[in-house]
Amino acid sequence: MTTTRGALEAYAGRLLEMDRFKDYGPNGLQVEGRAEIRHLVSGVTASLAFIEAAIADGADALLVHHGLFWRGQDGRLTGWLKARVARLIAADLNLFAYHLPLDAHPELGNNAQLGQRLGLAVARRFGEQQLGALAEPAQPLPLAELVQRIEAALGRPATVVTGDGRPLARIAWCTGGAQGWFEAAIAAGADAFLTGEISEPQAHLARETGVAFLAAGHHATERYGAPALGEHLAAQFGLSHRFIDIDNPA
Repeated sequence: MTTTRGALEAYAGRLLEMDRFKDYGPNGLQVEGRAEIRHLVSGVTASLAFIEAAIADGADALLVHHGLFWRGQDGRLTGWLKARVARLIAADLNLFAYHLPLDAHPELGNNAQLGQRLGLAVARRFGEQQLGALAEPAQPLPLAELVQRIEAALGRPATVVTGDGRPLARIAWCTGGAQGWFEAAIAAGADAFLTGEISEPQAHLARETGVAFLAAGHHATERYGAPALGEHLAAQFGLSHRFIDIDNPA
């Protein structure tokens, strides 16, 4: 079966409530390709390696979390950006990118999908645009158990600042580069906060507030939203779908 570029774009935009988000770059169709879509390939980032892998897989459309265009770019197609766009245009490929809308979706989003893998159900949201997730387990978790779950699910070690060692009755998380959300998580009553990255201030805040901080990788924490959305779109429109994961140590 096939669908059209326009039908896929319109449905995904409604599903993710795209228009309600203020974001760092454009969501939705970023590069226009062929009108008819049979095979959808999803991935985390529209890198050149991912684009080449999707072409080799016979893609008609690419679906990613991290697209091509971000705040602060001046719009010139030079260097690495030219190389990516040129390859997409030469292959007549569509590129769809959804950043904050894909983080936030209550079922398919990065935060919801990561929570599922960690056995954490979202009890409430917090922070700007309600992007952060907070769980309240039936029984408080020891920090060591949370670390074990994270490392088993993501297949990589986590950076852990232990706080005061309290049992974790409220666990907050926001995937990717959300280390700046630590204070919002503390204000929301979290006993621990998980994200992808750590910067210098978070270690001090964890020690001074007693709230544990965990960083498990930007790419690693955001591997799940794009394939979940890809599978949903494939089922909705009768498309074939494949997730291609380009390894990233960040």
